[in-house]
Amino acid sequence: MKRLPFLFFAVACLCNLAGRLWEPALAAAVKPALLPLLSVCVLTYALSHKVDSRTLGLLVAAELFGCAGDTFLLSSAFPMFAGGIAMFLIGHIFYLCIFGGRSWKGLGWKVWIPSVLGMATLVAGLLALLKVQGALLPPMAVYGSVLMLLIFSTLCGLVRFEDKCTWGILLCGALLFTFSDALIAAGTFGVATFALREFVIMLTYLAAQTLLAVGTLRLASKSI
Repeated sequence: MKRLPFLFFAVACLCNLAGRLWEPALAAAVKPALLPLLSVCVLTYALSHKVDSRTLGLLVAAELFGCAGDTFLLSSAFPMFAGGIAMFLIGHIFYLCIFGGRSWKGLGWKVWIPSVLGMATLVAGLLALLKVQGALLPPMAVYGSVLMLLIFSTLCGLVRFEDKCTWGILLCGALLFTFSDALIAAGTFGVATFALREFVIMLTYLAAQTLLAVGTLRLASKSI
């Protein structure tokens, strides 16, 4: 019975990915259930393991806002797209509350100044490459900056702490999330479209959310 939520999540992921290939209606029907099912998996794990309750709460909150973002992005209309960005932005802030407080601790200005300049340059370059313009430019700039900060946070943890496996998992999750979102933006602004784009977006997105959940649970277990 304990494995049932994980089975349901796996089946839902497969159905969504299959729908991306053959039946868009199936993908759309399953998509809003993906993150809630992942949250159930997380809570199921927490019931049988000792985990930090604050970290667990932040993780579930991030996933539920991700669910809201998934639901908004079922529509391509501008208000829904902007709402999706906002929901995912809030979810990333919850992730930063988990990782940043750990990995940033003790960093001095000699690290922060070049890091911030580097992240700003990457965001500006990415927005220029994707040809983001108009009303979406400011929110996309903020969103991209938060994604860069998420990558920076996990990279700091990987470099500074002994638990390379946990922070490596989190870094891979952050990188995959950024890649998935970059593909969404590229399609939205007509920069890059290809036959399997929607499938690749969901494959990398689901991998990212799963890796972030696994890495966070490892952190929550070690903080007890």
